[in-house]
Amino acid sequence: MYPFLTLDDKTEIVHSELLENGRVKVYIEKPDEKDCFHNATCYLPDYEWTDIYGFTDSEISKYQEIIESTAHLIIEFAGEGGFENASNF
Repeated sequence: MYPFLTLDDKTEIVHSELLENGRVKVYIEKPDEKDCFHNATCYLPDYEWTDIYGFTDSEISKYQEIIESTAHLIIEFAGEGGFENASNF
């Protein structure tokens, strides 16, 4: 999994490499004092959500907007080995 974005509330968004079926797994994880972590998985390009734990529908909607607005970058980076490889860092 490649790091992609860390939000102000310490939510981490990471993604897989480009999978054989042409999809990209996007994993979201947020620390939580009570439950340790909340997490969810979204598969691009069809925005299929699975394994949602601890997040409200409102939070998932917010993450959906973030992923939709950056999906083109996530898919590009997934095909090039993550942001660091894509940007030649």
